[in-house]
Order: sequence, then structure tokens, then C-alpha cells
Amino acid sequence: MGKMEFKKTGWPEVGDLVIATIQKITDYGAYVTLDEYGKEGLLHVSEVSSSWVRNIRSFIREGQKLVLKVLRVNAEKEHVDLSLRRVTRGERKEKVLSWKRERKADTLLRTASEKLKMPPEEFNKRIAPLLEKGLEETYEELEGAAREGAGVLIKAGVPEDIAVVLEEVAKEKIKLPMVRVKGILNLQCTKSNGVIAVREALLSTQKIQPQNAKIQVYVVAPPKYRIVVSAEDYKEAEKILEKAVNTVVKNITEAGGQGAFVRENKGK
Repeated sequence: MGKMEFKKTGWPEVGDLVIATIQKITDYGAYVTLDEYGKEGLLHVSEVSSSWVRNIRSFIREGQKLVLKVLRVNAEKEHVDLSLRRVTRGERKEKVLSWKRERKADTLLRTASEKLKMPPEEFNKRIAPLLEKGLEETYEELEGAAREGAGVLIKAGVPEDIAVVLEEVAKEKIKLPMVRVKGILNLQCTKSNGVIAVREALLSTQKIQPQNAKIQVYVVAPPKYRIVVSAEDYKEAEKILEKAVNTVVKNITEAGGQGAFVRENKGK
């Protein structure tokens, strides 16, 4: 089976941000390969930096990957002029994140095609509804499948037999971003062993050992304690938070104290 490469078709447009690898450096600039398109381009020395470039090799090196901005495109001559100095820090960060997601999608799709032992052409044809949206959007769909199952992909137009394998690969390879839910516990116990009772009540959360989730308790200032639950989705996080809070309040009440809980806003 030939190696699958999900390259963007055609040419980039003026103003686009592209990922480029420097192939050859000369006195007047650098020849690069546009990784996403498989095309060649030129980064002129005047577009390397806003400051004076005495030695271009002080700014760039062969083999380096850069985020560049497209200045001019001549498809007939197969020529693209690029700029480094016109790329802002924010644009660079956003493009690198997008590129990483695209590479992940590429890897996941290739893994699935190998599992299915399906020729690249047939596989591409059958997942066309995903690829039409672009690789970054495809990664978002695969992330959705890792979280919610193959139904997300079937809804997007992917045949069921392929969607099931894509779900399996996505769940195996994608580390889902965690979400956090939190709130303040107000715990009081005026008994002689009150301090110990509060500590025992807070420690009771350790007996809850949720899969793929984490419970943390911090002292704000007695009698206030912050409880934070990190999980793969809000529904699961809320469920664990409720269980943890109920456990703490039950423990402090049984010890002759009292507990109350105030929810804080959702935060990532």
C-alpha cells in the first residue's frame, strides 16, 4: 500500500499563512518547500526581518520550518514569494497549532486506512465528506468521535464501517483536552475534634477514584475550601463534582458539623 499524503490542492492565496521548510539559502534569499502544498517558494532577503540583515544565516537555517506569509503567487511560472517579517507572533502561534492538528488528522487517517487494508484512493473517496472540509476540521470531527463515538462521523457523511474504525483509532490516539468545574465548600465543626473532622471530610474525596478524571481540594482560608474536578467532558465532570461534594457534606454532618457548597463558573 502506497503512503497516503493529504496535501492541499492548487496554490495558496495572497495573504495566506503557510508552513515552509528552508531547502537552500543564498545571498539574496532562501528557497523553501511549502509543506502543505508540495510546491516551491522564495523568501527574499528583504522579507526576512524588519531590521537590517547583514548575514541571512544569522536569522534562518537550512532544514528549519517557518510560518511565512504569501506575498505573490504566479501559478503559470510556479512561483510563490513569501515573507517572514510580516508574520505576527499571534499569527505564527495560531498557524503552528492549526498545522499540528492537520498533521495529527493525517496520521489518524493513515492509521485507519492501514487497519482497514484499504487502498489509499478508495479510502480517500469514502472519507471525502471529511476531507472536503479540510484537515483541521477533520481533526475536530475525529476529536468528537473520541469523545462521543462513531455517530459524529456517520452524521458527517462517513460510511459506518469506516466510522467505527476511525472512532477506535481516535480513542486510542487522541488525548482529549480536560475541562474543569469547581466550587467553594464551606465546612464548619465546633466540636473539640472539629479540625480533624473537616480534614477527614475533605480526605473522603480521595475514596472516589473516577476514571480519566481528577479531584483536587485546596484551602482558600478556613472555613472555605475550593474543590476542582478535571474530566474529559462537562457532563462527567459535573457528575463527579456532585458526588464529591455530597460525600464531603455527608461526612462533616455525621461528625456533628455542617457543610455548604457554592458553584463557581466553568473554566478550562
